[in-house]
Amino acid sequence: MNAIPQTDAFDTAGFRRALGAFVTGVTVVTTVQADGTPRGFTANSFTSVSLDPPLVLVCVAKSAASFDVFSQTPQFAVSVLAEDQKDVSGVFASKSPDKFAQVAWQTRATGAPVMHGSAAHFDCATHDVIDAGDHIILLGRVLDFANTGLSPLGYCRGAYVNFSLSQEALAATAASEHAHVGAILENSDGVVLLETPEGLRLPCGTRLEAANDPKSLRGMLSRLGLIAHLDFIFAVFESTQARAQGSDGVRIFYRGRVVAQRGMSAPELYIVPLAQVPWDEMCDPAERSMLQRYVKERHEDAFGVYVGDSEAGTVQTLALA
Repeated sequence: MNAIPQTDAFDTAGFRRALGAFVTGVTVVTTVQADGTPRGFTANSFTSVSLDPPLVLVCVAKSAASFDVFSQTPQFAVSVLAEDQKDVSGVFASKSPDKFAQVAWQTRATGAPVMHGSAAHFDCATHDVIDAGDHIILLGRVLDFANTGLSPLGYCRGAYVNFSLSQEALAATAASEHAHVGAILENSDGVVLLETPEGLRLPCGTRLEAANDPKSLRGMLSRLGLIAHLDFIFAVFESTQARAQGSDGVRIFYRGRVVAQRGMSAPELYIVPLAQVPWDEMCDPAERSMLQRYVKERHEDAFGVYVGDSEAGTVQTLALA
């Protein structure tokens, strides 16, 4: 039998980033400790296993503070968070000592807490605990479950996947005469910028589609010879400059990547490495600030979605425990 070839060093950070390409849900896993107090953490390593018998699993890191509790628990519950429960996921991803005092919850068959308002939940008796490298696999037999029909909260490549936000954002552009839809796009050489008489700008149109519409983002990219994949919304904000001029000025920016380039490079196309962006040449302060945040979050591999206006807003991020 041939031996499996060994590599000199395994790229753990790259492996983690590659795993991040898989879109998951966001869950809160809970149990009741021996003294009767609840315990819980945020996890996206949850999946179904079997219909007969009804089995699900969740993975728990051996380095987690709650490892000892969950490796010995006779029961646990998994709450699949709804897309308006980012705050709940943040609470259970934190080290707060009073997590359960900050959220609404209830109990079902086993007494393990389930989150109020979740998209679904599964109340389980521990079926098996399986050693798996630096994690354990907690296998549960489902005794009780509920499905509310609410839209779930998603997670991929370090960011929330919020389908309602995408739909609301696109609806906002359709209703606005002054809306702009742009993109932060990368290829192997760097980030895509455009040289304009005023200075450097990000690619932008008055709407997203279609490729044959010269005023749309897709139309602009087509004219530039760029075939791009738009991953997620990166920012939704109102331009304070446009607002001062009496219009709503909605701005929506995606993050994505160039997957192909056709024909000769357009003369206004300017591709620069992220570490060498000439910030003083960017003519729009809001775009400059947004791209600076992108560079930081790209380096940390932890993206969020900015919602607000061009001067103030919030970045919704997720850090799983």
